[in-house]
Amino acid sequence: MDLAARVAAAMWAEDTASAGLGMRLVDVGAGTARLEMTVRDDMVNGHGIAHGGFVFTLADSAFAFACNSRNLVTVAQACDVVFVAPARRGDLLVAEAHERTTFGRNAIYDVTVTRGDEVIAEFRGRSRQLSGTIIPEEA
Repeated sequence: MDLAARVAAAMWAEDTASAGLGMRLVDVGAGTARLEMTVRDDMVNGHGIAHGGFVFTLADSAFAFACNSRNLVTVAQACDVVFVAPARRGDLLVAEAHERTTFGRNAIYDVTVTRGDEVIAEFRGRSRQLSGTIIPEEA
């Protein structure tokens, strides 16, 4: 198993928030991650569409797995999202995160949330590396 997958497995074991929302980690690589989540009845707002906070959380989780994929403890420094189209009850949403650039202990990631071929949201996250690793470094 490659490093990104081992780091993701260790993070997933502790990520009760993402698991509790029914997210599934589909793929992870160096600087990338793909997660999916089905919009449940309890994720719909008063307009009958997915609450933006749940869409944001899916994107944020993909961002977290991508920016920690090299086994360096990394946290969000800032994030923003643009909601492009509404998601509805029962929709399968997929969030794909990609590293755009790194500079020092900082990086920028873009995450696109889709339903099939339709873009639901675009998320940009800025990360900051802290000290330490997620899993013990190999000798």
